[in-house]
Amino acid sequence: MTNPIRKALIGVALVGTTLTGGALGASLFGSANAQTTSPTTAPANSGGSPTAAPGGTFHSNEDATHEAGESAAREAQENAGQMPSVP
Repeated sequence: MTNPIRKALIGVALVGTTLTGGALGASLFGSANAQTTSPTTAPANSGGSPTAAPGGTFHSNEDATHEAGESAAREAQENAGQMPSVP
């Protein structure tokens, strides 16, 4: 027969390695690692496309150079207070 103390030590060793492996796996592949990445900065708007204001409402670009290259359909949408969906 086997020694009961030896059985207990083997059991403790198996549980310990399982917990260690689980902790290592969680730290390498867990969702906590994805949240520690550095934040990215949004690219600056080139002025070619409209953006929503911080309050969530659309404000059209009434700059003369912007208006010169704009289609009539787009201008009509801007004047109606809509986010333009046409180029």
